[in-house]
Amino acid sequence: MPRTIIDLHVIQTVPPSNLNRDDTGSPKSAVYGGKRRARVSSQAWKRATRDAFDTLLDREELGVRTKRVVELLQEEITKQNPAFGERSAELAKAVLDAAGIKVKAARKAGEPDEAGYLLFLSNRQVSGLAELAINAAQDAGEGKLSIDKSAAKARADREHSVDVSLFGRMVADTTDLNVEAAAQVAHALSVHAVSNEYDFFTAVDDHKNDDAEEDAGAGMIGTVEFNSSTLYRYATVDVDRLHENLGDAEATRRAVEAFVRAFVSSMPTGKQNTFANRTLPDAVLIFARESQSINFVGAFEDTVPDGVAGGRIVESVRRLADHGRELHLAFDERPVAAWSFGVGEKVAPLAEFGERSTFDATVRSLGAMVTERLAVAP
Repeated sequence: MPRTIIDLHVIQTVPPSNLNRDDTGSPKSAVYGGKRRARVSSQAWKRATRDAFDTLLDREELGVRTKRVVELLQEEITKQNPAFGERSAELAKAVLDAAGIKVKAARKAGEPDEAGYLLFLSNRQVSGLAELAINAAQDAGEGKLSIDKSAAKARADREHSVDVSLFGRMVADTTDLNVEAAAQVAHALSVHAVSNEYDFFTAVDDHKNDDAEEDAGAGMIGTVEFNSSTLYRYATVDVDRLHENLGDAEATRRAVEAFVRAFVSSMPTGKQNTFANRTLPDAVLIFARESQSINFVGAFEDTVPDGVAGGRIVESVRRLADHGRELHLAFDERPVAAWSFGVGEKVAPLAEFGERSTFDATVRSLGAMVTERLAVAP
């Protein structure tokens, strides 16, 4: 059976910013090709992508990741049957225990028990577990509560949400509930070397400033570290794995379309209010493949130098096209389809791979191709 893999390559310029901080507050970085590069972690961009799903998909197709799963189930049990509101904590813990998910006392006194790790459940799974707990309580009446373990595990392992299916789930207590991720996101790297800079700032105390007898000193002073960069971003989706996780071809199409829209147009929100750094990509290249995912980061092992003719964006797009062409020739790689879009003639070199389009038209064409290929799969 032919596979379907979607590769996304993005060139995006970001002005002075601190999209993704390390533990000291500095912009994250990495050494690649022997040079220090700006870096935005895969976790940061996956979070931004997930946040964007709220505007692209129905809530019932999404999930929630939380340690406070007992509280989450309590709320759902009470919502489904208010008569069990007072027993909601007992029922929530019982159904989680039946599913093999351990909970422990919260660190703060008086708060509901919680899982020892972040647990990723679809909203439909939360609803199904709550329903199972309520049915068990009704069946037990005044007797001992008993919840079937196989039924509880089944409720926690069916009707996966789009985000769980894309990004996966690991349940330390019960590996049967693990979900293999269908999407992978690379750490974004600048195509050039970077050196972080510091913004020294002062803040005025308005009330003090209005008092003529007070000194003219600032209310506070500080520094914010930042850099600016042209980033290479990459992500890939195994459509077949996604279809296996979701179990429905139409849901898979919606998931692919939502992921592409969200990944391309989202941005982590670190220090957003300070820098107003949100941009859209300068160039996007998307492949549908049958062989394997292929990251084109090798195009930027040698840094794009300062003052390069045409600017960094033009040079980055040219390198992306050259590297992709040479890889395809060397490894006899024949993509199923390709699309490119971006700003002006800067993206012209990418047209050699396939149709030059626009964002919306590309997403719709990609969705149609996914539907077509899934329809012929055995």
